[in-house]
Amino acid sequence: MATSNDIKNGTVLRIDGQLWSIIEFQHVKPGKGGAFVRTKMKNVLSGKVVDKTFNAGTKVETANVDRRDFQYLYMDGEDFVFMDTGTYDQINVPAATVGDAKDYMLEGMNIMIASNEGQPLYVELPPSVVLEITYTEPGLQGDRSTGGTKAATLETGAEIQVPLFLEQGTRVKVDTRDGSYLGRVND
Repeated sequence: MATSNDIKNGTVLRIDGQLWSIIEFQHVKPGKGGAFVRTKMKNVLSGKVVDKTFNAGTKVETANVDRRDFQYLYMDGEDFVFMDTGTYDQINVPAATVGDAKDYMLEGMNIMIASNEGQPLYVELPPSVVLEITYTEPGLQGDRSTGGTKAATLETGAEIQVPLFLEQGTRVKVDTRDGSYLGRVND
């Protein structure tokens, strides 16, 4: 148990049997009345974001979240199989837990998995990944980087918007948070 004064970004709380991660917090001490902590919390499993206010000194239950490095191995039916890079143990993570991260994962990629009491909660990708474009409409003479965008399919099957001049087989850097194009990668 902790108090509301111990709340920081990234702290995971157990409220009504559910796990909530603190995205933002603000300690407020108004001129009149008691101090309080205003928070923005994200449900670890569903992704729902809510605002909640705690009175100063209120007891809150913190959850122990273990974040460890894993390597993505392969997909087994509906589950994704990962290997702990420290112990070489393999775990199966359901597709629902992996969520949209699957659009940017390649076999052999290192990924952070957060778990609570052995139960995987969410998958955390690096901020950006390099992927190859497997299909896009051919570029035309005169297409420039500032001229607009077109759809491109990546090697993972995800579809993103890229500048008109990019062609099939080009390797691009993609932001894993919002799926945006960050730039071309020359090997």
